[in-house]
Amino acid sequence: MTAREPLATSFTASTTAAEVVRGVDLTGVRAIVTGASSGIGIETARALAAAGALVTLAVRNTAAGDAVAATIERSTGGIRPGVLRLDLADRAGVTSFVDAWSGPLHLLVNNAGVVTGGLERTREGWELQFATNHLGHLALAIGLHGALALGASDRGGARIVSVSSTAHMRSGIDFDDLHFERRDYDPQIAYAQSKTANSLFAVEATRLWESDGIVANAVNPGGVATGLQRNFTARQKQSLAAAEAAGVFTYKTLQQGAATTMVAAVAPQFAHSGGHYLDDCQEAYTVPNDADLAQHPHGVKEWALDPVLAERLWAVSTGLLKA
Repeated sequence: MTAREPLATSFTASTTAAEVVRGVDLTGVRAIVTGASSGIGIETARALAAAGALVTLAVRNTAAGDAVAATIERSTGGIRPGVLRLDLADRAGVTSFVDAWSGPLHLLVNNAGVVTGGLERTREGWELQFATNHLGHLALAIGLHGALALGASDRGGARIVSVSSTAHMRSGIDFDDLHFERRDYDPQIAYAQSKTANSLFAVEATRLWESDGIVANAVNPGGVATGLQRNFTARQKQSLAAAEAAGVFTYKTLQQGAATTMVAAVAPQFAHSGGHYLDDCQEAYTVPNDADLAQHPHGVKEWALDPVLAERLWAVSTGLLKA
């Protein structure tokens, strides 16, 4: 990969989502935020709505989504977000969501994610973290491609934000055993693989769809205490504590955690430039695949941005979705 200066913004690790959108007018922008019934998803949707966007909360629990929509309406004084059911681990559910959408889409925020404490599989036999975090979002984006292209046509561009994680540094993609059918299951490695996949998605989606006016970028929210940790095993909690002690991350608030997503969603630097990985509101610097996480907590490994791997993963993943 050719070395270049990473794209920079005026924002920092302590910036909040509200500060990123301050002065930004998103009137007329139609946005979808997956996993918007808790954590960072709520703050992402809140910031978008406060700036005038027409937001749809894509959630598994619509009752929880309705409660969040009401809270956002009250806190922002803006238009109440819509709510649609979406279970990313259910292919039929993703299809139903896509079929229910009509008209243009200007912003898709692939924020939802799961963490498991042990091996869980979908009805297809897919490992649940990879199936939800990567395959479900891939199916959603492909299904909404036409809407995004329409949105790009009427506003000069459309964006996809793919929420990844520092965890991507723990594992690349094991193309020989994506679903842990032969290797011993490690939930941390499974999560890491899915987060690398989230970044590679942004690389290949941009390559395929940039000519349609659509760009995708991956973001690392940073260390944020959310519902994702509720299923952690004792070993996972110990690993997280050790990483914090080693300085790999410092905990952020939910509002700070949503800020990097908002940078990818609205900052002019990323309006027509995709395939990047952002950390602390900046494009991250690239490190070798053997780099130590503790020494490069704000880097992105080469395997998460490799265009050859991105193209291969897209082909393998779409093959699974069509089977």
